[in-house]
Amino acid sequence: MQFIFTWFLNKKIREIWEYRKAILKQLRAREDLLQPEEVVLIKEKAEVLKKALLRNASEEEINAAVEALNQVSESAVKPYPHATLRDIFEVALVAVAIALAARTFFIQPMKIPTSSMQPTLYGVTGENLKETDPDTEIPNIFNRFIDKWFYGISYHHLIAKCDGQLAAVEKPQMVLPFIKKQRYLIGNEWHTLWFPPTTLPSTGPASDYQALLYSNVKIGDSFKKGEDVIKLKVKTGDHLFVNRLVYNFRKPEVGEIVIFETSGIQGLPSDTFYIKRMVADSGDTISIGNDRHLIRNGKRIDASTPHFEIIYGFNSNDPYIPNHYFGHVNAETSRANHNYMRMLPEFENESGIFKVRPNHVLTLGDNTMNSSDSRAWGDFERSKIIGRAGFIYWPISERWGWGYR
Repeated sequence: MQFIFTWFLNKKIREIWEYRKAILKQLRAREDLLQPEEVVLIKEKAEVLKKALLRNASEEEINAAVEALNQVSESAVKPYPHATLRDIFEVALVAVAIALAARTFFIQPMKIPTSSMQPTLYGVTGENLKETDPDTEIPNIFNRFIDKWFYGISYHHLIAKCDGQLAAVEKPQMVLPFIKKQRYLIGNEWHTLWFPPTTLPSTGPASDYQALLYSNVKIGDSFKKGEDVIKLKVKTGDHLFVNRLVYNFRKPEVGEIVIFETSGIQGLPSDTFYIKRMVADSGDTISIGNDRHLIRNGKRIDASTPHFEIIYGFNSNDPYIPNHYFGHVNAETSRANHNYMRMLPEFENESGIFKVRPNHVLTLGDNTMNSSDSRAWGDFERSKIIGRAGFIYWPISERWGWGYR
């Protein structure tokens, strides 16, 4: 008790105690490089110093113990230069190693980029407020901050400063880290849009002009001073954790949402990951009826089938609505709804049958009217599945957590 009291009041005693700890720490790091007798001697002198401190010995005795420890450790245990920086680096290195191990073996963050799994999981979506709600007011900076960082909603608003035609649009440019701008030439005056949308789909010749994709603005359009040029509301895609651990103990089950690597799958870009719903396993036969239901091994899948409750919770008489559940469609049904997607011959109509090869699986998107999936590129090896869709951690929505299942 007396030592604790002295330790708090006497700065020199605290420094000596920390010096002793530092010597022992360096000894543990280099113990395998030293002679056994050197290790024993250093530990003995460190113990003498400890006992002197604990019994509140005289200043002369403590100084003598410090000097004795310093003499035996000076050549064998030299403190590293910039020891504090080294400790910080070691902690950071361990943290990175733990994070990489967790990502490789346990969980992995993933962002949903497209609408192929909507409305189970959402990719980036945009709303042109000029058309849907022209009188809406863009929130103030505080509310925009809340919308952005909690709900993944961002607003992009550009007002014409003069009369004229839209003559040119520049590519988005990085001004500072995390700060981008994009310029629009209207009449003879350049207009700057800060924080332009950068995660919208990139298709066609307008891929460099991302703000144009949802706004329906075209080069040559005319605007009056004070008129909205762009007025967009963009929602980010769901961010979730991939459970990489579960399939080390069991096989994926039909109906689960799985994540797989695309390398080696013909027709898909390599070195990326796709997320789809597994609808058939090794040896299964699959066909797609004109009623937009799957038929697996001769049995029609419906809302009573585990994992398919939401997918088939629709009225077969309802017309197609983008990004709503519409069941699973074959090529014939897709064309009947004015959607022309490339599919394998086995999925041309309800009479076609696809048989999954051994150790392979078949996956489909939930939004089958806007999904590139196994109907186009067939089955693939089960070993390519790296995990199962897990917890949605951002943005906060009705799907946050496990609510999307």
